[in-house]
Amino acid sequence: MARAPTTPSPDGVDALFDRVGGDGIVDSFRLPTRGGALVSYGSAATRDVAGSSKLPILQLVGRLCLWRLLPNGRRTHFYNIWAGKRRSAAFRERLRTDLGQVFALLADGAITAQVAARIPLSRAAEAMSPAESGTVTGEVILVPDPTQDTPHAQ
Repeated sequence: MARAPTTPSPDGVDALFDRVGGDGIVDSFRLPTRGGALVSYGSAATRDVAGSSKLPILQLVGRLCLWRLLPNGRRTHFYNIWAGKRRSAAFRERLRTDLGQVFALLADGAITAQVAARIPLSRAAEAMSPAESGTVTGEVILVPDPTQDTPHAQ
């Protein structure tokens, strides 16, 4: 069953990065504004689907290609994070360039990431529950454990 999309911006978003895929990609496609982009880079929702592991990815890429042809002003892309196995040097360079641009935009405040929860690394197992529930909006982030200040010996 598809769930209704939620967005912090009632007018839509400029860019959405979807790692879930599956049927939820339809909800993700509804969120970008005219001129906005949907970037898919995985299909976590289909990881336990019986049969070929490649079929859900092919279906996802096919859907994105069809949507790209629609005259709605939205762009779609599939970022193949597995391409590094074939052409590792070229992939690393492209990843360095692309991530460099994303991190620069984050640092400048031009884009923001929606964070659902920040969980200390020592409680990493707990992070899986909200991340896999499909009910959180945003990312579950692992952060370093707070340091325990110990009094210095006098």
